[in-house]
Amino acid sequence: MLAVEIDNIHKSYGDTKALDGLSLTMPQGSVLGVLGPNGAGKTTTVKVLTTLITPDRGSALVDGIDVVADPDKVRARIGLTGQYAAVEERLTGRENLEYIARLFHMPAAEGRSRARELLQRFDLVEAGERVVLEYSGGMRRRLDIAMSLIARPSVLFLDEPTTGLDPRSRLSMWELIEELGSEGTTTFLTTQYLDEAEALADSIVVIDRGQVIASGTADELKDRIGGDRLVVTIANADNLGRAAEALAGLATGAIETASVDRQLLIPIKAGGGVLPRAIRSLDDAQCEVIDVELRRPSLDDVFLTLTGKTANDDEEIR
Repeated sequence: MLAVEIDNIHKSYGDTKALDGLSLTMPQGSVLGVLGPNGAGKTTTVKVLTTLITPDRGSALVDGIDVVADPDKVRARIGLTGQYAAVEERLTGRENLEYIARLFHMPAAEGRSRARELLQRFDLVEAGERVVLEYSGGMRRRLDIAMSLIARPSVLFLDEPTTGLDPRSRLSMWELIEELGSEGTTTFLTTQYLDEAEALADSIVVIDRGQVIASGTADELKDRIGGDRLVVTIANADNLGRAAEALAGLATGAIETASVDRQLLIPIKAGGGVLPRAIRSLDDAQCEVIDVELRRPSLDDVFLTLTGKTANDDEEIR
């Protein structure tokens, strides 16, 4: 069963194409990380799926419900946390939660009970009776996500939920999102933080200029730019050729050498035992080794290779 299904969605703002035939699917109970630079179409995708805007053409389903044909049914099944915390600063944390409960037509007693439950769940019990104006950025973010969960949504949309948070608050948000995922909450997460997608998402979609340009797990995406590299530094540059020949059996592609640094760069397939095998081969070839390092490409490397730019390139956000 798919939680999200998008087929050939288009959306333009004047002459600007925010979405240009975007298609993707997401299974129920999974965490999908959606990566893209500023202007790629991440927020526009979330707005379409949460019925905030209507696509120009194409179809989008959430829990099998058409977002255009039955927007009310979709809204009853989703939760949304946008890029900026949508909290009422003049109310207390508890009052914010109870207010959202009333908007969902919950009985007053149920709303109060759910508010207490979420304040405890998000470590906001002590702050629950304080006005939100006094909250830190991390506390506001936690309250914002709690508010999006008030009606127990089947699909939760988090649009860059850690933007602007300090490192400690960001790690705290990671823990919360991980817990939600482990509890089976279907989570659609957009982010510019590549380490965030790798840490939290079951699978990742990379979009650019309103189109999906790659998808898969973090490891699968890294493999697209050649996988792992073994960096070997030997004592004598004259032995580089002999060392390359000794390591040829481990290589999945051409071995690069750098005489000045006395190094070899060997593309390899990830797997156990590569390092000891490399050291044994070099020892058998009588090549004295200074250092051996297994280097994995980062998602930053993947992103730059796929899009030709970093996730933070300055473009208009859509």
